[in-house]
Amino acid sequence: MSAITMTAQGLNVPHNPTIPFIEGDGTGPDIWKASVKVFDAAVAKAYKGDRKITWHEVLAGEKAFNKAGNWLPEATLELFKKYLVGIKGPLTTPVGGGIRSLNVALRQILDLYVCLRPVRWFEGVPSPVKRPQDCDMVIFRENTEDIYAGIEWAMGTPEAAKVLAFIEKEFPKEFKKIRFGTKEATNQWASYYEKEQHPSDHPVTVGLGLKAVSAMGSGRLVHAAITYALREKRKSVTLVHKGNIMKYTEGSFKDVGYSCAAAYFRNETVTERETWILGNREKEPGLTAEANAKMIDPGFDMMTPDQRGKIVKEVEAALRLWASHGDGKWKSKLLIKDSIADITLQQVLTRPKDFDVIATLNLNGDYLSDALAAQVGGIGIAPGANINYHTGHAIFEATHGTAPKYANLDQVNPGSLILSGEMMLRYMGWIEAADLIIKGMDGAITAKTVTYDFHRMMEGATKLKCSEFADAVVKHM
Repeated sequence: MSAITMTAQGLNVPHNPTIPFIEGDGTGPDIWKASVKVFDAAVAKAYKGDRKITWHEVLAGEKAFNKAGNWLPEATLELFKKYLVGIKGPLTTPVGGGIRSLNVALRQILDLYVCLRPVRWFEGVPSPVKRPQDCDMVIFRENTEDIYAGIEWAMGTPEAAKVLAFIEKEFPKEFKKIRFGTKEATNQWASYYEKEQHPSDHPVTVGLGLKAVSAMGSGRLVHAAITYALREKRKSVTLVHKGNIMKYTEGSFKDVGYSCAAAYFRNETVTERETWILGNREKEPGLTAEANAKMIDPGFDMMTPDQRGKIVKEVEAALRLWASHGDGKWKSKLLIKDSIADITLQQVLTRPKDFDVIATLNLNGDYLSDALAAQVGGIGIAPGANINYHTGHAIFEATHGTAPKYANLDQVNPGSLILSGEMMLRYMGWIEAADLIIKGMDGAITAKTVTYDFHRMMEGATKLKCSEFADAVVKHM
């Protein structure tokens, strides 16, 4: 069995690579059978038998637990480590203690720090928006930090009480922000709520979570997003954050993102504020730095001297880029900008053309990717990948759940896993096979030969089984 390897020049992919796969739980077996048919057909057609994938099943989820008594066997992890690139169907998350989420566990154990979610519309796919074709974005979601790291302490546990006591002692100012962190506050509210005038004896029960955002984690994510945007000739990278509220986590993500662009991609990128400064200078060549500062910050005159000085220095720094960015050269550079998370969720609906590549933290990326998937046909055809661009490790996956009530009915849409496989082939450098899958999906959907989820929303469509949809995709290659 031949393994894909990582070299200084990038992935080295043999013509007959072994790729481990997890069939998945619930509808997983149905969508895997359909998808692998599409993958093999695309490779065979593109390379006339010169290349072929050897599929190697590994266990995780319910199937692993039933066969090996372990939700995520060590052997599975070792094979993903050995063969670098793999693909998986949807997995059940165990109920109760133990692994919080099998998907999260795989990402963290293999350090798959990029969750890559491209969002595009296939013509004919039903959509709740008027112009779904305007939605063409790629989300780089940080995969290993933020709240998904799972650092939490449950209400009423000794561990939560210990952390609470530590905060009260060491950080009294921050402790005051925990609304019911003391027995007095808890009892006061309980008396009011229960409409009793006497003190009660309610225990202090506060759940706590720790949100960790590092310079390294943020930097490598943004670096990957900018590298991708430059390679694919995209127009912009938007850093999406909630830094107006969480200044030292979300705000730091934004700051690190801008620093990364300046440190590693200075000649290829320009920030939104730099475009304003350079544009002002182009319109008025004799403009002073202070006058330029007033134009980019209307509240300049109301700022403190220190604040004004900081803005003037920003203007001067931008103007030092004149040789490489001035006289309109900035218009051909990759634009780096940022956007607050809540307004982003509105504007991807109302102004989708303003967004191209998005780099964001874990929770924001979760919300955004699902919201965008809804605009282009739903999570049922939304592909996803989890990648470490340094080691080469990557797991491509169906982004939807297991839908157990549809298991073994040969009914559900396999589009998410098919398109994740397309991403996998493209990642491997097998561009011709990946293009054939896109062509096949386009053809099948344009012909209105679709599974039940699209059929019920398309006039004159032909309803196909899961396996039949795979045949339709192959036919249209």
